[in-house]
Amino acid sequence: MVYLKRPFGGPEYVLQYLGRYTHRVAISNHRLVSFQDGQVTFRWRDSAHHNQQKLRVLPVDAFLKRFLLHILPQGFVRIRHFGFLANRRRATTLPLCFQLLGTTHQPGTKPCTSSSEDSRPLYRCPKCGGPMKVIERLTAAEIQLRSPPLVTAAA
Repeated sequence: MVYLKRPFGGPEYVLQYLGRYTHRVAISNHRLVSFQDGQVTFRWRDSAHHNQQKLRVLPVDAFLKRFLLHILPQGFVRIRHFGFLANRRRATTLPLCFQLLGTTHQPGTKPCTSSSEDSRPLYRCPKCGGPMKVIERLTAAEIQLRSPPLVTAAA
């Protein structure tokens, strides 16, 4: 049994809400309290103590390092999937969705659409078997967590 109710404010409100969720920043301006003498003070919620709001003071470089950990590389999107697209249930619910829609989904059965027969085979998605396209190759240094560059003292 599924419980559904009309969204508060209609579909426009739902789209506005989702837009705010998918495009929000790592820390909003109202959580920043002060910046004095190279120290940043901000509010945070302590989940271990019933979401009690607390203040934290960090040096600028430590604050920026933590902030930059939340910035995704260009082209990446952070969206959580719920319902039938949730990771835990996707393997069982997606085939059911295709069945109810009257379509068939057979991953990896489409013919290769490469322009020449002797070209390298396409990479396949390990989850669905669909073709994957290489957009960019990263070096080991580029794959590491994004953080500010190390400052070296000039001799």
